[in-house]
Amino acid sequence: MRAASRTTSIPTQPRRVQISLTLDELARAAGVSPRLVTRLVRLGLIEPTPPDSDTFTTETAARLRRMLRLRADLGVNFAGAAIIVDLVARLQWMDDTLARLRGVTTPIPHDKEPT
Repeated sequence: MRAASRTTSIPTQPRRVQISLTLDELARAAGVSPRLVTRLVRLGLIEPTPPDSDTFTTETAARLRRMLRLRADLGVNFAGAAIIVDLVARLQWMDDTLARLRGVTTPIPHDKEPT
């Protein structure tokens, strides 16, 4: 009698642990007031996860820090900073997709995004 063969699925991407931040924790992490975070949520420039909650992801914290850096360094308003952050992310995605389609195994180097 043959032993049943077992196949093990190896994930192609490492698992990411998602850390949730409260509104106050996000404000502290970004160095801003909770009132400003609430305002940015109300304007739709940052979003809680899940919607209509007061919890945020670490990606939202990074987005907020980039927006604050653009505001401090270039004098861009929050709406403009959000657009710039979105466009930079879109360009990154397009570069990565193009590299993958060309068969390049290492990503095309990018300048570091503002933190």
